[in-house]
Amino acid sequence: MSDGDRALPATSALADPTRSSLRTRRVGLRHAVEERLWRGGGRVASWIPIAGLSLVLVVLFVKAWPAIRLNGLGYFSGSQWLPGNTYAPAVRTHGVLHPLGASYGAWPLVWGTIETSVIAVVIAVPLSIGTALALTERLPRWLAQPLGFLVEILAGIPSVIIGLWGVLVLGPFLSHHVYPYVANNLPDVWGLRYFKGSVGYGEGLLTSGLVLALMIVPIIAATTRDLFLQVPALPKEGAEALGMTDAEVTRRVTIPWVRSGIIGATVLGLGRALGETMAVAMVSGSVLGQVAPNIYATMTTIAATIVSQLDSAATDATGFAISNLAESGLILAAMSIVVNVAARAIVRRSSRLAAPVGRA
Repeated sequence: MSDGDRALPATSALADPTRSSLRTRRVGLRHAVEERLWRGGGRVASWIPIAGLSLVLVVLFVKAWPAIRLNGLGYFSGSQWLPGNTYAPAVRTHGVLHPLGASYGAWPLVWGTIETSVIAVVIAVPLSIGTALALTERLPRWLAQPLGFLVEILAGIPSVIIGLWGVLVLGPFLSHHVYPYVANNLPDVWGLRYFKGSVGYGEGLLTSGLVLALMIVPIIAATTRDLFLQVPALPKEGAEALGMTDAEVTRRVTIPWVRSGIIGATVLGLGRALGETMAVAMVSGSVLGQVAPNIYATMTTIAATIVSQLDSAATDATGFAISNLAESGLILAAMSIVVNVAARAIVRRSSRLAAPVGRA
């Protein structure tokens, strides 16, 4: 048998339209199965965060239900935080078993959370934008790269270390050298009286806000720096050619171009400020049932209260103290969700503007 005769069956097999059709169908079937698997996996992955958040909210609601039934809407306006007499026989009110004399109000916690977060964002946003501009526009490359790396490293420092630094170094320094000067030299007018009064020993509202600002600056600055690096050079060069100064180029071109991204970065920082626990618990004073009378006074937040009161709440045999902490956690979760939804709406509205240049 010749070589040509041996090659004939293989050639015939390749030329067989039936086999070719079967091979095409198998390849098409395999591609269809892979496509379905990818789509199914993507759907499952997209539902996992929603399912996780829903599970957390459901568990919090179930745990908080006894406190919700007993406290009612007064929980949002009350300021007392009294666990009651855990040694006396428990009493039942509206079907809820609780210690005698137990009374809880979350208004100081909610207000303290809002105050510290607002202070942190007001300080951190301009500082972060300035840092990002310096790293991308002003500093030479050989210096900007290591400094940018250090900014990213700061974002990973554990909060307990920053809280320890705040209570041992920052707080005492401010209470001895900065707070007295500010409190004694500001004019006694209505808008500035909140900055006057006793400055304490370095633990309080302003120190908590400053520590939170230090913690969220790396998050906002690193994200904003990456956004500034994505701004095209042509619009900036065109603005400079029209005679704009560097400040005008930054205000009218660079920042408006990435406005939506800056809002998103700010929300990331705000989310950490709202939920920060250990650092605030260490520098706030953790005083329950008190709204800070001035910006230096001691106070507490929802997250700091949960971590500081969890051990003592576990000693309540009725479980009512744990229910109140769960209700506080539910309020904090609701606040975070509302902030994120509002930020998404702002970003969506901002991104619909026709042109990013010249609207700042």
